[in-house]
Formats: sequence, C-alpha cells, structure tokens
Amino acid sequence: MDKLCIEGGRQLTGSIAVSGAKNAALPILAAGLLTAEPLLVSNVPRLKDVATTLKLLSGMGVRCSHEGDCVSLDASRVDSPDAPYELVRTMRASILVLGPLLARFGEARVSLPGGCAIGQRPVDQHIKGLQAMGAAIEIEHGYVVARASRLRGARIVTDMVTVTGTENLMMAATLAQGETVIENAAREPEVVDLAQALVAMGARIQGAGTDRIVVQGVAALHGASHRVMPDRIEAGTFLCAVAATGGRLRLTGASPSTMDATLDKLRETGAEILCGDDWIELSMKRRPSAVDLRTAPFPGFATDMQAQLMALNTIAQGTGIITETIFENRFMHVLEMQRLGADIAIEGNTAIVRGVERLSGAAVMATDLRASAGLVIAGLVADGETVVDRIYHLDRGYESMEAKLSAVGARIRRLA
Repeated sequence: MDKLCIEGGRQLTGSIAVSGAKNAALPILAAGLLTAEPLLVSNVPRLKDVATTLKLLSGMGVRCSHEGDCVSLDASRVDSPDAPYELVRTMRASILVLGPLLARFGEARVSLPGGCAIGQRPVDQHIKGLQAMGAAIEIEHGYVVARASRLRGARIVTDMVTVTGTENLMMAATLAQGETVIENAAREPEVVDLAQALVAMGARIQGAGTDRIVVQGVAALHGASHRVMPDRIEAGTFLCAVAATGGRLRLTGASPSTMDATLDKLRETGAEILCGDDWIELSMKRRPSAVDLRTAPFPGFATDMQAQLMALNTIAQGTGIITETIFENRFMHVLEMQRLGADIAIEGNTAIVRGVERLSGAAVMATDLRASAGLVIAGLVADGETVVDRIYHLDRGYESMEAKLSAVGARIRRLA
C-alpha cells in the first residue's frame, strides 16, 4: 500500500497548474449515458475515481477512451443497465448513473454506494425525487432497482440540500415528459458545470446555481463536447499548503470566482492574495493567524476544505473554532494530527484548535480523501519526517499531488 514520505519545514515557491474538478467530471461522465451520440469531455483529471467511473460505464457497454485529459464516451450500445457492488462500494458518486439509466433505458439496477467513511450520505432524496417522477423503486439485496416506461415531470422539494441528489434528478429530468422543478437544489459550481454540459447536449435547463432548477424534458439528447471546470478544492488545498509553510504560489487554470469562501478565510489568516480571471497568487510572509469557520452548502465554506484549514490552524497564532455541519464523522483526521503535536479538542461537531509553534513529524494514517490532504499539509510544516499511510484515498481526488508539490519546493516522495 503506497505511502507519502514528507520532510517538513520548507517554504513553497513557484507555480502549479490546477486540474479539472473531480466533483464536476464524475457527473458529466455519467451524463454520457443520456445520449446515443458521442460525448467528448476535456480537462478530465487522471484520478482513481475517474478510472472507476470509466470502468463502471464500460461494464454497461459504453465505449470509453481516456487520452491525455480528454475522455470520449459512446453509449449507443448500452446492454447492461447495472452498477455492481464491487465498483460502487469504492465510490459514492457511482449513484449518479441511476438517473441517466432510468431516464434513457427505463430501468436501472444500482448498488447502494460506498466511498469515504465520513458519515451518512443517504440516497433517499434521489429515490424520493425519482418516485415523484413516476419511477417504481425497490431496494433488493443491497441494490436500488428502478423501472419507469418514461419519467414524468414533477415538482420535487428535497428535504435537505444534496449535490449528487440535485445532479441525479436534473439528469433524469432532461428526458422526462414535461416540466420538472427541483426546489431546495444545491447551488455548487459543479452543479452549474453539469447543467452547462447537459445544455450543450440539447437539454433545456434554467436556474442552475440557484435553489430552484427548472428542466423542460426533451425527447432525446445529442452528442457534444464540454470542458470540465477547474477543481476549486484542489486549488484551495495548495493555497492552504503555502499559507501554512510560507512562501509564494501562483495557481494557473484556476477559477477564483468559485472560491470566495476559501479565499476570504485565507485572507483572514494573513495571506496576501491576488486574482485574475483564471489565476490566483498567494504569498504568506508571517505566521498565520487562527480563523474560525463553519461548513455549509455553497456559497458557504465547503466541508471538503475543512481538514485543510484545520491543518493550517494547528500552527497558527491563536485559537480557531471549526464547526462541521455537513458530515458527522468528518473529524477523524484529528487523532492523526494530534500524533503530530497538534492541540485540538473535540466537542460534538466542533473542533477547538489551539495553534502551536511547531508540529513534529510522525507516522499517520489517512482516513478519507480530504483528511489525506490535511495530513499532507500538516506534514509539510512538521519538523522531521512524516509518513502518511493509506494514500489511496488521496489518489481518488488529487492528480499527482506529490509531483505538483515537489515542483514548488516540497520534499515529498511516494513509497510503495
């Protein structure tokens, strides 16, 4: 099992190109099931989750190729609308094939999902919405089994804001008969990116990026090409790293307009930040100041950035209060950061982080994707050597992280 070995205490200086967004690429790849014509998707990162998605689609009969950062999909001959447990268990986003399969083929059999163990992420809102659109759905032996001759437009009010639920229902609605209205919809930029890809395929969608999305169903979608948006979480992770270590970093191919909450918090730490349309430059010339944060759905502070800001707070001046409102188990990285000397106390869904002057390298274990990134940042500032185990989590969501960090001065290498 691969590990990362990090020798801490070095400032980061240079430039990093931001990869395409994992959380946008995965639903867009699933959208390839909605048309019999080719879909070309560019700026797709080479990640374990992308490879799993392509393997899942290939198993259904979709012809897939991934060359460079481009993926081409041809779903003209789908012969098995089935998403098996052995693939879905490793990646919760696999549930995103449910809506497209049901909408285009009238049936789907999708295993209940797995992924990171960061808390409950039920699919009941997906099922509720599809049932409102006329689907007959049963849970059989760990699988969601859905059937519908043709979905019908409906007004759907979700009980909670759910990104994948919004995406699944929006995709299903593109081929439904009549108008579908999704209330309490997720507003994340990745939802907007998916909507733009669907519109390029001939879908009629209004309101993406607001809490009310309206979809007019069409008889069929056609082929298209789409470029995936930049990964705002990867960008935020690297910015947190240089804010913690000190130095100056320029991110190219970024999307600062999607990162207001993260950039505002980094400015509070004392970082100096400049932005253009597609670049961000951050410099940190002193010990960072601790910040308080509370995770929330977009446009609030992303739960996917919580562990990285916590790592920054561990060596900041002062005390930072971090409240996690999205997932109940998303403080599992705290015990590992404590092994590095961090002073963190947990009270329910709140972490109280008292900054210390320095961390000390140690062996730590990643528990989920973003925890992995937080531990890498902590290792970059810790004295001595830190070894981060179970980095297969990291490979699910970060493209060549150690290579990108090495290029800007980090001493980090992969151990097999």
